Amino acid sequence: MTLKAGDKAPEFEGKDQNGNIIKLSDFAGKKVVLYFYPKDNTPGCTAQACNLRDNYEALQKQGYVVIGISTDSEKSHQNFINKYQLPFSLIADTEKSIHEQYGTWQEKSMYGKKYMGTARITFIINENGMIEEVIEKVKTKDHTEQIVK
Repeated sequence: MTLKAGDKAPEFEGKDQNGNIIKLSDFAGKKVVLYFYPKDNTPGCTAQACNLRDNYEALQKQGYVVIGISTDSEKSHQNFINKYQLPFSLIADTEKSIHEQYGTWQEKSMYGKKYMGTARITFIINENGMIEEVIEKVKTKDHTEQIVK
């Protein structure tokens, strides 16, 4: 399934780094930056998270809530958040159910080997739960610029 701008964002439910249940419907009336990333504590994912952290105030001023999702565990997310002082929630989608809903669990290739993994994709969801934009070519060090333009 390929989601695109204009589609209704699929409702999801997942646990954050503290075991709290987070649902998309919790953010009705707010703009959401829903970003999928491969793995905690890797260079690209750290650069992306830190860019969002460093610009978090500007994102909030524009009315955005930031939520990250990977297949890492709640414990891994806790460590990642603590290490880099991340001010937003990370969902532990260990079952890959949210990845499946959003089409971000994809075949990838490295050194000629094919494997399944998380595609680095960001969905900008408006106050009405509609996808406004899908950012498929994420610039990890300048991600906020891609969102707020």
